[in-house]
Amino acid sequence: VSHPIVARRIVKAKKKGCKIICVDPRLTEMGRLADIYLPLKGGTNMLLLNAMAHVMVTENLVDRDFIEKHTTGFDVYAEEIAQDKYAPEAVAAATRLDPDAIRKAARLFASSKHTVTLWGMGITQFSQGVECVIACSNLSLMTGNYGHYATGVGPVRGQNNVQGTCDMGLLPNQYSGYQPVTDETVRRKFEKAWGCVLPDKVGLPLTRVPAKVLREKDPKKQIHAYYIIGEDPAQSDPDLPEIRRTLNAIDFVAVQDIFFNKTCEHADVVFPATAWGEHDAVYSSCDRRFQRVRKLIEPQGDCKPDWEILCLLASAMGYPMQYHNTEEIWDEMRSLCPKFTGATYEKLDANHGIQWPCFSEDPNDKGTQYLHKGAHFATADGKGHFYYFPWTPVKEVESPDYPLSLSTVREVGHYSVRTMTGNCRLLVDLADEPGYIQMNPDDCQSLDIADGDLVRVISRRGQTITRCQVSDRVSQGATYMTYQWWIGACNELTISALDPKSSTPEYKYCACRVEKIDDQKQAEMSVKAQYAAIRSHMGIQSEGGLGHV
Repeated sequence: VSHPIVARRIVKAKKKGCKIICVDPRLTEMGRLADIYLPLKGGTNMLLLNAMAHVMVTENLVDRDFIEKHTTGFDVYAEEIAQDKYAPEAVAAATRLDPDAIRKAARLFASSKHTVTLWGMGITQFSQGVECVIACSNLSLMTGNYGHYATGVGPVRGQNNVQGTCDMGLLPNQYSGYQPVTDETVRRKFEKAWGCVLPDKVGLPLTRVPAKVLREKDPKKQIHAYYIIGEDPAQSDPDLPEIRRTLNAIDFVAVQDIFFNKTCEHADVVFPATAWGEHDAVYSSCDRRFQRVRKLIEPQGDCKPDWEILCLLASAMGYPMQYHNTEEIWDEMRSLCPKFTGATYEKLDANHGIQWPCFSEDPNDKGTQYLHKGAHFATADGKGHFYYFPWTPVKEVESPDYPLSLSTVREVGHYSVRTMTGNCRLLVDLADEPGYIQMNPDDCQSLDIADGDLVRVISRRGQTITRCQVSDRVSQGATYMTYQWWIGACNELTISALDPKSSTPEYKYCACRVEKIDDQKQAEMSVKAQYAAIRSHMGIQSEGGLGHV
């Protein structure tokens, strides 16, 4: 549902005999296909991961030879994980899982040297997301599932080219090619290439901008200008009331995007950028594969490629920046990033893409199919490290006033903040405002709410109106919403608690309540009027798409 292309690969593998373990609090299509489906309680990922590790350690399902040769820290980790509190029976109540199912999953995981672990936002969008990713790695390390073909761990990225933005240095702590900004040698290299002086301090993650605008007392540390490219924080960030206050408080906001979006409403300047197919480019898949994008059509109006807009802006600000084409930019990047050096345009064309690292321009170097070959890891000692973390509960739990949990999810149809898919008439006909909230039939019955009814959803931060979708895929006490809708905007409700290591918000858990709206006719009229007002304000005049003006 969230990643159809990756899912097709998994379905193909299943047809060839692959076994699937699916962990998800909501029954998805992958859950239906799985050999073992574990519908855990939201927010208990670490308990399940530690319980699976407990089974592997206490039943001696670990690969001792691999551990001794290629890892460090296992004995300390195993001592912690072998505690009775992580036995499947001990975590059953909190996770709401059958202990036998946990044991069965752990045994199946450890039974193969071709076990692959994939995760999406259901692990990372928690305040303990990074530690749960490390816990996934622990399972693969202890069973020898690293360093050879068809094995290992893999994050399935949240959006197209998230991998590429990280590769190119859009992280606040790294330059292109994952080179630390705090490394003086690295910094000097980039300074020489660019003819400038660069800061030696780590930058600010996107999700920490509100604090630097609304709560920072020192004017020198406050944010006064905000340049947003290809992002819609006024729709996609948690606690939207706080985001709107943030955007309104900043002195100057510039937005660069392919269509007018919610954040553009707060912008002082909007730069219209070209979309896919209107420019040449390179992007990265989640398997680290660089692939070329070739221009198909000429852009309309004043739209320009992102790189050209940046060059014009830099030059206007006194830093002359000029390139003739994307290959020049790519070649400069390769010259500064050892892991990417060999990924020339010629090799990208000849091999339908190149997986980094690719260190040499030699035509025979076609990149790296899988990382950590021979179990040699990218650590100082070349070994995989075990780390133990206890379970940390979610930051906001249910209460009498807010008795339900809320998680953001994705569904087939519209995508992300709807910047692209909302401009497709067929998809607008498939699903439109105000979206929906998925609820368990028993919860709906107790609230006297029918399928399709408009309801009011309320959290400690705000409220929104959406439709009820009665679904037996959802456990009692849990609700789920997609985050692309303007009227039914679930990020009016979500909490801005962050993972301390990654600064990723806890989109997957907060407390809410759902209220029945007695006058459905009036509510329908209100939604239509509100939608018409939003479209008018954003300059959307014709029917059947958000951006058809």
